[in-house]
Amino acid sequence: MKINIKELEDNTVLEIRKETKKDFNEVYNVVKVAFETAEHSDGNEQDLVVALRKSENFIPDLSLVAVLDNKIVGYILFTKIKIGKYEEICLAPLAVLPEYQRKGIGKNLIERGHEIARNLNYHYSIVLGDQKYYSKFNYLPSITYNIKAPFKVSPENFMAIKLNELEIEGIVEYAKEFGI
Repeated sequence: MKINIKELEDNTVLEIRKETKKDFNEVYNVVKVAFETAEHSDGNEQDLVVALRKSENFIPDLSLVAVLDNKIVGYILFTKIKIGKYEEICLAPLAVLPEYQRKGIGKNLIERGHEIARNLNYHYSIVLGDQKYYSKFNYLPSITYNIKAPFKVSPENFMAIKLNELEIEGIVEYAKEFGI
């Protein structure tokens, strides 16, 4: 298991690594607590993670935890989606415990996830989220790439980032666990 170590702005050391089975309960709690105060949440994000882990769309290498002082403080999951005939990924969820937010943990999880996804030869990552936040990581409205949402959504909140060179277009098809 490859571990990525980063020094945060406050000089604490952040470990980013692949999630293991022994992390499942702690990750469940991190996701639940992180989304309790989220502006847009259905309250089921932690259960979605459980369902996606059992899905054929789960990519173990893209299920990452952020660890500080032997405590999981953040989590990110990318799962397989279809865009036209291509298998790509979506980011959902990204969760950081409230007391650890705004310290660069989410940023480090996203950047590490993108790095792994590029190495796995994915071309695009899709995210439904806050345009102001995700644009910091070069996510653009997905329509920029002729990629469309399978539901009605504000274009600035349905975003994509190009990870590797390939021009594709189409409507996103999510894993059935998303209920879309």
